[in-house]
Amino acid sequence: MKFKSPLESLIVEIICLLFALLFVYAAVSKILDFENFQIQLGQSPILSVYASWISWLVPIAELLLAFILSVPRFRSLGLLAALNLMTMFTVYIFIILYYSAFVPCSCGGILEKMTWKTHLVFNIVFVILAAVALQLDFMERFKKSFDISKFGALKRIAISVIFSTIIIVSLFLSSEYMIQHENPFIRLYPKHPIQLRTSIDLKSNAYYFAGSNRDRIYLGNYSAPLHLLSINSKLQEQQKEKIIFEAKNIPFKRVTIKVKPPYFYLMDGSVPAVFRGKIDNWKIIKEFNGIPYYTIAEPIDSVSVIFRSNSGTGGANVFGHYKAGSYPKIFYNPTLLKQQIDGIFDTDGMVVYSEGLKRMVYVYYYRNEFTVIDNHVTLDFRGHTIDTNTVAKIKVTNLKNKTIKKMSSPPLLVNAHTALCGNLLFVHSKIPGRFEDKKLWKQANIIDVYDLNKKAYVMSFALYKISDKKLRSFFVTTTNLYALMDKELIVYTLGNNLKNEIKMGKE
Repeated sequence: MKFKSPLESLIVEIICLLFALLFVYAAVSKILDFENFQIQLGQSPILSVYASWISWLVPIAELLLAFILSVPRFRSLGLLAALNLMTMFTVYIFIILYYSAFVPCSCGGILEKMTWKTHLVFNIVFVILAAVALQLDFMERFKKSFDISKFGALKRIAISVIFSTIIIVSLFLSSEYMIQHENPFIRLYPKHPIQLRTSIDLKSNAYYFAGSNRDRIYLGNYSAPLHLLSINSKLQEQQKEKIIFEAKNIPFKRVTIKVKPPYFYLMDGSVPAVFRGKIDNWKIIKEFNGIPYYTIAEPIDSVSVIFRSNSGTGGANVFGHYKAGSYPKIFYNPTLLKQQIDGIFDTDGMVVYSEGLKRMVYVYYYRNEFTVIDNHVTLDFRGHTIDTNTVAKIKVTNLKNKTIKKMSSPPLLVNAHTALCGNLLFVHSKIPGRFEDKKLWKQANIIDVYDLNKKAYVMSFALYKISDKKLRSFFVTTTNLYALMDKELIVYTLGNNLKNEIKMGKE
């Protein structure tokens, strides 16, 4: 066959030059903004686990390839390596677009201005250019060989493309598993998991979330224990409710209200007392007699309460189950809370309950652990938040012959607030993860999301601060996230990526 060597050589040289320019530009852009590049890789659903070494490997490989492509002697090797690298980039973008749970930020420089689909087309064009150059280069080098096969280069190209694809797919599958089940403290931030909807000024910071019913939420008030504020999801309609209660001479200290349709519960562990009424008339109709003193309580049905008390050995926290009746039944399970230091402060935490799962979740304040408990106060499973604080960092001092225990220094708070909606556990974390922007932590509260059905980490998102207002608590429904920041109630709409993860019943 006739081979137009000068023209084909010129085409190969132009393609090599284009690749060299592309790789130099891309590598320099990454190096000049290396911290941001590493953060972006750390938030990638495919490469986050490997970001620490890939962030160095990629720009080094790009510069090395640019050098190899500029040396005629190594041109064939450089083109083959360029094909491999561009195929990996292309497969990476394809998986991000069509198989990833969310799309992260792009790379730096001019390429950052492209959309992901435009970037995919851009990469495909360069893959084709590499394949063309390899074919022309192969034909030129072996044009005088009598045993040349015109398909020799195509075989090499096909093998390279398949090999590169397998590498990226393997990284994706392994990274996804590790992020969900063996997370090395790397958060994934999808786009638009929540969107600010509206807010109102409550004029008081004494409000707390008491519960919800359909599209309404109920706010209790520590300053006015028998009054509730009912608000619709758009925060446009407010209604005040007053609990009808013929109070006896009961020494209440801190009354809290829980709304769990069709009932509501009035509780105070220092009395101790639990009363029940119906939300259709807000009238107390039943008292749970014989309930022991408690520090936390969660009604699970019309006659049963799961509670935490200090009746363990040495005043340690312990969970129990109370069932009302002519002869109330009380059962303690001392094995649920794992003592590390004193059994009181080190096991302190927060309780949330899922009606759909019929499970209570206890999230520790000072360590990366939560405990899932069924309605019979038996252990379902123990889970971990993605930070690395396995042991509570607290110091406890004993006073008055060890009869009083106090914190002798400020503890390291790991988990500050929590909420539960169906199978999703939301945890307000206070610990920055790897590859995270410090500015983000100054501007926002970070919420981590876990799937209790899959026993896996799902995602994280930023709950941005408003005028430096402090987040006091938050509450999640199937459509909205409500946050109390100082005296303000703020409602956010859940994005589809969060809505799609919520399942109200146990799988």
